[in-house]
Amino acid sequence: MAKAEQKIELLKDIAHRFNEAHIMWALGASMLLYFKGITSEFHDIDLMISTADVQRVRTILSKMGEIQPPNPDPKYQTKAFMEFVIDNIDVDVMAGFSILSNGELFDCSLQESQIVENILLETELIPLQSPLLWCKYYRLMGRTEKVKMIEQALANR
Repeated sequence: MAKAEQKIELLKDIAHRFNEAHIMWALGASMLLYFKGITSEFHDIDLMISTADVQRVRTILSKMGEIQPPNPDPKYQTKAFMEFVIDNIDVDVMAGFSILSNGELFDCSLQESQIVENILLETELIPLQSPLLWCKYYRLMGRTEKVKMIEQALANR
C-alpha cells in the first residue's frame, strides 16, 4: 500500500491538472478528514466533481492511470462513479453522488457552495468540503464509527 506522502503527491498532481482545466471539484471522505486532523489514516483519494465535468475528468485521469471496471453498489445511486488506479493508488471519483438510505434517495451532488475551504499543498489549491457535511453522508451510509469520530473531533474544537 502506498504511503500517505505518495498519496499526497498524487493529489497535488491531480489538483494541478484539475485546476488548470477549471474542473469544479473537492476532496472528500477520509483524506479530507486527514487534512482536518480528524483521522491519522486514509486508504484512497475520494474526489467529488460536478456532473458537467465527468468526461474531462475521465480524460485527464485516464492519461495518469487505468480506469477500473464498474463495480456498482446498490446503496449508492451515483450518476457517475469512476475508479482509477494511478501509481498503485486508488482514486475514486464521484459526480452526482447519491446515497440510498432507509428506502429514500439523498442527492449528495457536489455544489460549489459546499466548498468551504481551500488548502495549499505547496503550489496547488485543494478545495475541501466540510467534515460536518461528511458526517451527514457517513450517517446516511450507516458508517457509525466515522460519524462518532467526526462528532468527537468537532466537539473538542
